[in-house]
Amino acid sequence: MSSRVIEAGRNPPSPNEVVVDATNHVVGRLASVVAKWALEGRRVVIVNAERAVVTGDFNMVLNWYKARISEWLTHYNPEKAGPKIPRKPDRILRRVIRGMLPRKSRRGREALRRVRVFMGVPPQYVNADKVVIKGALLSIRPGAKYVTLEELWKHIEPKRYEEWVRARETWEARLKKAQGKGGGE
Repeated sequence: MSSRVIEAGRNPPSPNEVVVDATNHVVGRLASVVAKWALEGRRVVIVNAERAVVTGDFNMVLNWYKARISEWLTHYNPEKAGPKIPRKPDRILRRVIRGMLPRKSRRGREALRRVRVFMGVPPQYVNADKVVIKGALLSIRPGAKYVTLEELWKHIEPKRYEEWVRARETWEARLKKAQGKGGGE
């Protein structure tokens, strides 16, 4: 698993498809670069979306996000009230990218179709070169406050988060078992 470091304002290395590892990337900075690349016509795949970070105090970020969710719910019909606020990390990141695109124009809709966001690394991208955007990385300093999208999701929807953790552990155990059988024969 290799990764390349490139400047945020520069063009990505491949004009066709760029695989970005979102680990330790600030969500807004990452989204602005990805939106630009998508508007230029490149396909962008983002892996490890749950490891992207939102800067700020944990309680402030969590309370702000919970307020966004709760202000649109109603008691009489919670499914039909207001916009649907995403809760899973891959959906949150995709919504941030959508906000940086002119989504009401044809060009913006086509650009959004070129963006794929995944939690973890799908099998087809395990061996792909992953791009790390230097300008979007979190500069970790003592006392810096930030929250990963995974931690945010864990506190917003604990049951779904636990289901995902169990499914991920099962998947990783199956992969290790399959690699053990394949290597021994």
